[in-house]
Amino acid sequence: MARTALIVDDSFSIRELVAYTLKEAGFQVLQGGNGAEALTQLAKGRVDLIITDLNMPVMDGITFIRNARASANGKYVPILMLTTESQADKKQQGKAAGATGWMVKPFHPQKLLDTIKKVLP
Repeated sequence: MARTALIVDDSFSIRELVAYTLKEAGFQVLQGGNGAEALTQLAKGRVDLIITDLNMPVMDGITFIRNARASANGKYVPILMLTTESQADKKQQGKAAGATGWMVKPFHPQKLLDTIKKVLP
């Protein structure tokens, strides 16, 4: 059975690039254009991995992570931040909210897959 990943980013092109990379690696992919949309997707069922941006309209990545961690379907799921932000304070906020890892855009597809292998059981 394929693993399911939820990709959260306000950039359609980034979502499609990440989705393509994950589909090639055998994942089923769900998408959300912001944290609120992603919470709706998360409420529908279990996911094995979440990859989220930080800066998005409606609900940013930190707020999304806090809400995801408070939900039954997101409590223990590995969550990777994939963002243009690289400041230490932003990374600390992400970690405090419950992020499992942090990657800076632009990303290399193989590096993303290598990071996913490290965080998935």
